[in-house]
Amino acid sequence: MRLVDSHHHVWDLGVRDQEWLTGDALAPLRRDFGLADLEPEARAAGVTATVLVQTVTVAEETPEFLALAAASDLVAGVVGWTDLTAPDIADTLARLRELPGGDLLVGIRHQVQAEPNPRWLLRPDVLRGLAALARAGLAYDLVVLPHQLPAATRAAALLPGLTFVLDHLGKPAIATHERHPWARDVRALAALPNTVCKLSGMVTEASWDTWTTADLRPYVDTVLDAFGPARLMFGSDWPVCALAVTSYAQVVDTARELASGLTPSERAEVFAGTADRTYGLNTE
Repeated sequence: MRLVDSHHHVWDLGVRDQEWLTGDALAPLRRDFGLADLEPEARAAGVTATVLVQTVTVAEETPEFLALAAASDLVAGVVGWTDLTAPDIADTLARLRELPGGDLLVGIRHQVQAEPNPRWLLRPDVLRGLAALARAGLAYDLVVLPHQLPAATRAAALLPGLTFVLDHLGKPAIATHERHPWARDVRALAALPNTVCKLSGMVTEASWDTWTTADLRPYVDTVLDAFGPARLMFGSDWPVCALAVTSYAQVVDTARELASGLTPSERAEVFAGTADRTYGLNTE
């Protein structure tokens, strides 16, 4: 079975700081993580293609990621960042597409989880930017907290031509075993046909030192029921996942265990097909 990792990161602290890496808990991540670190682990786990996802709201990062992807035989797509509120966003997207690796730009993401306004996605300037993504044929990755899901659902309803990709299941409070109102709100998002969800980031929303697959299963079962396998995709969230796992292989093995009840064709969707269709990846 083909295996696509639809969500991972890289960073070089010598190029720029990762301002979100603060506090003792995140200390293990305060070092460089590059494709050379990921590739042997990913290959050993059976991964044949990946999607590299933005980490900071810095315009220079996206061209750097596109260049990395162009030089890699593992990275099949890049979800970058650009200012959605900029009046010239369409021109910016066109310029990105002309850069080395520009054909590998498959989506845009903004750190909505850091926005104090829970309705940030519904600002007129943001909606205008999201509409530009749809016209450019790109997807939009949603990194939101549970209380921001209603705004995400409204935005997706207003822009049926744009595919919204929910990262990390919408970051439910797995560590405290809370499912409401997250479950209700994620089902409302899933009711829209232009939405998909990543099975990613779960282990770091759980209790890092004591989580079990059983802790994750109610959340996975909820999104499986809501989105269906054809709108779910696996993502490792490497290297952030290293806060809660001992190896990349553990993330892959956990996802496989959680999907073990699916049919072979359904597993093929979760582990490759959905990512291929959503991002237009050429991974064959």
